[in-house]
Amino acid sequence: MPRAPSVLPGPAPASAAPVPPAPQPAEPLVPGAGRAPDPYPMDTPDQVLPPRTADGEAGTRPVPVPEGEVDELVEYLPRSAAAAACTAKAGPHQRRVERLLKLKVDGKQSRADCEAIRAFQVKQGIKPANGYAGPVTWSRAELLAARPNPNAARRCPVRSYVVACVDLDRELMWVQKGTRVTYAVVNIRSGRPGYRTRTGWHSVYWRNKDHWSTIYDTPMPFAQFFDGGQAFHGVYGQIATPVGSRGCVNLSYANAKKLWDVLRKGDRVYIWGKRPES
Repeated sequence: MPRAPSVLPGPAPASAAPVPPAPQPAEPLVPGAGRAPDPYPMDTPDQVLPPRTADGEAGTRPVPVPEGEVDELVEYLPRSAAAAACTAKAGPHQRRVERLLKLKVDGKQSRADCEAIRAFQVKQGIKPANGYAGPVTWSRAELLAARPNPNAARRCPVRSYVVACVDLDRELMWVQKGTRVTYAVVNIRSGRPGYRTRTGWHSVYWRNKDHWSTIYDTPMPFAQFFDGGQAFHGVYGQIATPVGSRGCVNLSYANAKKLWDVLRKGDRVYIWGKRPES
């Protein structure tokens, strides 16, 4: 049987669409003022199972007490944007910051946007103040907008008993009893992709003021567990960072200490939404 003639590939038709270039990884965000690293990891793990201890609320290993609270807000931004007096780069939270500052919401950085964001950063003491809409600028603007009435959208159920409300969409939490706020709204850091903070109804079932992670040997001060290994607890350093926790609801050390005196074992926790991607 005669062999079929071999067919050589010819040139691509002139009408063929060009192959799009492969997407380039986003430039990582770094602290704009070059802060020294924190002495302990800032995001602690979701241990999935309840913590392995039997000493109730008594701690067996005191967690470190910070020498002072974070006295300045340091924005995270690409190194290429750090030196600009007013950056032309749109930040990962551009649309959210535009909405909160009542600018045109288009996700594009304009000169007017940069000047308005920079003025907000100067007023709030955010460094560097160069108009970049990063996680620190967004979280501060979200907190200020929520303070008059954090439950204006009625996303957190109003009950006659205490409810700790955790809004992952805005990365905020507060405590209410009925319509009365008993713990003022604060910034939080929730779980990153793959370690999402679980939504729905939960209850505070175990508390340990001096808790240490049994996996990472990391302090978790004022830990109040509400679902498996997920807990409210304090961290050292800024709350607003490009990356989330490993499932826990992180608060500043000072805010976690205040929350310790507000919640009790058995109090209900309601969580909704999804942490925005940076």
